[in-house]
Amino acid sequence: MAAVLALGGQAFISHRSAAALWRMLPAQDGPIDMTLPRSSGREKRPGLTIHRSRTLNTQVTTRRSGIPLTNAARTLRDLRRTVSQPMFRKALRRALDLRLIRSSGIAEADLSRSELERLFLTLCRRHRLPQPEVNVRIGPYEVDFLWRDRGLIAETDGFRHHGGRASFEADRARDAHLQSAGFRVVRFTYRQVKEKAAVVQTLRALLLPAPLFQEPA
Repeated sequence: MAAVLALGGQAFISHRSAAALWRMLPAQDGPIDMTLPRSSGREKRPGLTIHRSRTLNTQVTTRRSGIPLTNAARTLRDLRRTVSQPMFRKALRRALDLRLIRSSGIAEADLSRSELERLFLTLCRRHRLPQPEVNVRIGPYEVDFLWRDRGLIAETDGFRHHGGRASFEADRARDAHLQSAGFRVVRFTYRQVKEKAAVVQTLRALLLPAPLFQEPA
């Protein structure tokens, strides 16, 4: 709020700083990102990174805890142009989890991983399967889902990103490396996760103890 008042009330918290206020990304030290109307004549200020926009209006701004800032959708659009792709995807997934935005209107490429993760975790919860760790780094790779105590990794693949020869070869090399490290790797397609039955059956067999055999009376 002090940063907004220092610029005469025309500014809005934006970009990385707005993402922190929305809890899409963790807060960080350093200058506060502010966006001003293009017509504003405000000069640079120490401790502030000033952006200018012709499209800053009431449709893309709001208040949170009384602080003027860009709304969640505009914040994501700003982030897409100014942060790394992994950080943008992290913010996008968090925004969806917090229900700050809806999936409609977001590019398929941005949502594919997030949507699969949500579907997969929802499937695990509804069928009372152990909840996995998500996006865990093992050696040089980040795996989608990990049950550490079972030594099991599940990867969810969309054809859009895994349908070419190069992706096919890279996935096999990745699986071989993980298996040599002692993990069992299973892969499920987007369609399998949507249809649920085969995924649930496989995970139950791998994660849940088998029932004790009882002799017939």
